[in-house]
Amino acid sequence: MKLLVYGAGVCGSLLAAHLHEAGLDVSLLARGRRLAALRRHGVQLAEEDSPAVRQVFVPVVEHPAGDYDLTAVTVRTHQVDAVLESLAGLDGDVLFLHNWAAGAQPLEAAIGHGRVLLGFPPALAGGTMDGDVVRYRASSYMTSRVPMPIGEPDGRATQRLERIVRAFRTAGIKAKAEPRMDAWLRTHAAFEVPLGQAVHTAGSPAALAEDADAVRGMLHFMRQNLAAMPTPPVPRAFGALRTLPEGLLVALLRGFLRGRTAARSALSDTSSSAAAELERLNEQLRTRH
Repeated sequence: MKLLVYGAGVCGSLLAAHLHEAGLDVSLLARGRRLAALRRHGVQLAEEDSPAVRQVFVPVVEHPAGDYDLTAVTVRTHQVDAVLESLAGLDGDVLFLHNWAAGAQPLEAAIGHGRVLLGFPPALAGGTMDGDVVRYRASSYMTSRVPMPIGEPDGRATQRLERIVRAFRTAGIKAKAEPRMDAWLRTHAAFEVPLGQAVHTAGSPAALAEDADAVRGMLHFMRQNLAAMPTPPVPRAFGALRTLPEGLLVALLRGFLRGRTAARSALSDTSSSAAAELERLNEQLRTRH
């Protein structure tokens, strides 16, 4: 299988490095200064604050060209529209691996019906860029148990889906076929938008944890989002946000925000780009309610 990873941020860089080290035929698309750094030093990886930096020389390209069996798109939500035209000119299937609550229809309308798969990379989303070095979150019991869901827009179990899941598992990525991928992404967005926006306002996960009223308000918006969904949440465990007592949930959320997982996750990215992604994701939720 010939693969292209479209986007060389934290997620795309980690994905491309994993696939390359597993012996798969993969290229990583980057632009500008990031492209130059990758050509010079490869994908540079460091676990959290470790001084040890590992270099993985993944083949890099500036423009998507050639016959790819699969293109994995790892750009931010608000950047997707800008890359759809170039994706339409490629052959092969396209797996969108990022926050997305608008469904597959607008993606298929732009690049062609039957080419789109949806997914989300939980294990690859924990990390930050430190200059040109990707500082990724150390694996924990909690993060190691969360698989990468990938699914067909209509929920079918297809040969191409099985082939993609198998390829990712070969690279050590715990992928699984998810028949309700659209509902999974909408559930995640219903949770992620209030959480991300509250953290952005507070300045950090730890700062938000110290403001019980802000956490309570965040939980209120999560519940509103979940109540507006036309289908039950996926995974079903998110239904607990609507049923468990508020006091208990506030205490649990504050504990999570104080913890290492939150501190080492994308929640710590309070950049303007992260804020723009949350705004676009919120628009998608509002539009589909």
